[in-house]
Amino acid sequence: MTEIPAIRRRGRGRRPAAEVRASVLAAAGRLLLREGLRAVTFDRVAKEAGSSKVTLYKWWPSPGALAAEAYFAQSEPILEFPNTGDIRADLIAQLTAFVRWLTRDGAAKPVSELIGAAQMDADLARAWAEHYARPRRELARERLKVAQAQGQLRADADLDVIVDQLWGACYHRLLVLKVPFDENLVPRLVDHALRGAAAEQ
Repeated sequence: MTEIPAIRRRGRGRRPAAEVRASVLAAAGRLLLREGLRAVTFDRVAKEAGSSKVTLYKWWPSPGALAAEAYFAQSEPILEFPNTGDIRADLIAQLTAFVRWLTRDGAAKPVSELIGAAQMDADLARAWAEHYARPRRELARERLKVAQAQGQLRADADLDVIVDQLWGACYHRLLVLKVPFDENLVPRLVDHALRGAAAEQ
């Protein structure tokens, strides 16, 4: 499982706020991926990060909101969106990384728990949307816009629908159907999504 290492305290004195925040997010991310959402309590995260609960209460309205932001911090370096100039290859590369993150690196359980809990926890839902779902969606849309400008996609292609088709299919299998899937699904997803959007030859 890929983890962001803990940031250790150096020397004496108060640590900079950015360092403390990064340490807390790394600790929460480790607990989330290792044990699931229930493990992300302010008590456990503060102990793991060498911080104080007061600091956590100041920065996050709930443990769920902290967990959502920690998930983003853990996943961000893994789910970078490539831009090689070939939209099909880039979509396959990014979606493959996403599927591997879920199925091989242990993110399926915490993702399921975060999305499930977000239906009842407004703070978590807001943090998930603001720190993960919307930024990830915008990254995909920006890459698709570039492909559209380069003539690789039709000018009238609905980019939001393409995003829904690709990543939505993975979430549907994970959360609704609860059926196993792996990276072998990715090229078929991409080809089906692009078939109706590719520029005419």
